[in-house]
Amino acid sequence: MITVRAPATSANLGSGFDVFGVALDRPADVIRVERADRTSIEVTGVGSQYIPTDPDKNTVGAVVEALEAPAHIQIDKGVRPASGLGSSAASAAGAAVALNELYDRGLSRKELVPIAAEGEAVVSGVAHADNVAPSILGGFTIATADGVTSVDTNIPLVACLPEIAVSTRDARQVVPQTASMQQVVETVGNAATLAVGMCQSDPELVGRGMADPLVTPARAKLITGYEQVAAAAREAGAAGVTVSGAGPSLLAVCPDNNRRAVATAMLEAFADTGVDARAYQTQVSQGATLL
Repeated sequence: MITVRAPATSANLGSGFDVFGVALDRPADVIRVERADRTSIEVTGVGSQYIPTDPDKNTVGAVVEALEAPAHIQIDKGVRPASGLGSSAASAAGAAVALNELYDRGLSRKELVPIAAEGEAVVSGVAHADNVAPSILGGFTIATADGVTSVDTNIPLVACLPEIAVSTRDARQVVPQTASMQQVVETVGNAATLAVGMCQSDPELVGRGMADPLVTPARAKLITGYEQVAAAAREAGAAGVTVSGAGPSLLAVCPDNNRRAVATAMLEAFADTGVDARAYQTQVSQGATLL
């Protein structure tokens, strides 16, 4: 049996839609794989009752097919589905790393990224790599059609997950299909600022670079209390706040390592709008690890 811990992730980071992503040190999925003649999937943990075990409908099924690696796969979910924290990506990433090891396929971590991305297409309809890349490689990642770039960084974060659901498909449907030149220039500038901030482990630059005039405003409307919670986080000292992935989680950058104060402020703001929530005091971390 091979066991892998695959971390939650936050994609987009505001200005880097479908390109930027980071691995979080918590929460995480644990995936166990054993050789078998036919693939079977068992799912336990948070939200497991909503996850299909049919290999044709689960993200890991596409990974099994791509690697030609049938197995009995146990997924212990620590990352809630429909959370905006890369739940489906964590399963696909963990399975890719585990099956590559189990069957000694000899693929590099970067070579596993497009394989895991095929699993994402099962749930979102698009084989995007902005979540699976950081879950496999760790750190801050830039995923493009030409490949993936990753960099280690040290950025303290808070991920706040409200008890509401936003599906990836719904969140993609509200993304604007056109943009003004002013919006494009602003987004490019912010994305560049964020990337430099990640390379320098500078939370203030990262927070400034999260600003996004395009995708975030549209997705924020799907999240009850978004504006109030984002404002509360900034008042508590966050350098930047944005929608994590497709939502409904919010991601806040904490420049003075003031994660506790920011987390408390976000939870209280959600409570004021009648929404229960949970906060993870986390940071950018390593990718999938063999246990």
